[in-house]
Amino acid sequence: MLDPVIMRGQSFERRWKHLLFISTRFFVLPLLRITLRLKIYGLQHMPRRGGAILICNHLNWFDPILLLACSPRPVLFMAKSEAFEIPVVRWFARQAGAFPVRRGRADRAALKHAELRLSEGMLVGMFPEGTRSRTGGLIEAQAGVSMVALRSGAPIIPCALVGMDHLPMAGARRSLRGYPKVTTLFGEPFHLSLEKPEGGRWSFDDLADAMMLEIARLLPPDLRGVYGARAHETHPAVDRSRITFSGTSAARVAAAPDVAPGTATQGRMTRMKQALLRPFRRKAATTSDADTHEDTSGSA
Repeated sequence: MLDPVIMRGQSFERRWKHLLFISTRFFVLPLLRITLRLKIYGLQHMPRRGGAILICNHLNWFDPILLLACSPRPVLFMAKSEAFEIPVVRWFARQAGAFPVRRGRADRAALKHAELRLSEGMLVGMFPEGTRSRTGGLIEAQAGVSMVALRSGAPIIPCALVGMDHLPMAGARRSLRGYPKVTTLFGEPFHLSLEKPEGGRWSFDDLADAMMLEIARLLPPDLRGVYGARAHETHPAVDRSRITFSGTSAARVAAAPDVAPGTATQGRMTRMKQALLRPFRRKAATTSDADTHEDTSGSA
């Protein structure tokens, strides 16, 4: 997806990192398809541009790397601050755009950083459970994960990873016979509604449950964990009536809803083509005028 590389308003660093991401993904993704028998579903739910929050179940240390390979766009992950205490991990995390968050407390710096990146039209990744599952199934989410969605107003894209618990560095290592098989599923985006239908407001715990239920619906029954009994339900706080992706790029798209995806890019390419051909057209017009002048002189 080359949109961020050619879009106006992007810094040189952002364009360069996105181009590096595309190049790396070009080689890594086929390798993962072979070694892990990786399958990816639901890519049509990933926006071409605009900010959104990607939420996913957490089974393995390598979950962020796999999601980066599966996503057509870079994802900036909120990572636990303890990981940034390891110099090598900190360097790679910084290069990938990850930023630390202190678990168990209201980390205002991390919240503001996430909101800033969302307003710039980036994808921010979060693991609502806050840690790797020790059972393989979903565990209760941290209540604070819903604060970013409420404060930013960005849509939320649920994602499910299946099979990562069979690989090394998993929270709950399961025995595996044969070749590993990993599946990534992206679900339909949604917004969170703070107001209850009957009046009043949802608590942060309720909104975190709403987010986790959307992940649970993508998972097989044996991985739904504490949300298994309610996985067939859609929480009343989930709103899909109007999805608006945040960021300046998304605002331009929302302002012109009748424009098909890619039309803006095609328009820029057409203008570039016209600019390149303009000197040749001028030369051809000058030559034509000269020929016409000679013919007129000859006739006289």
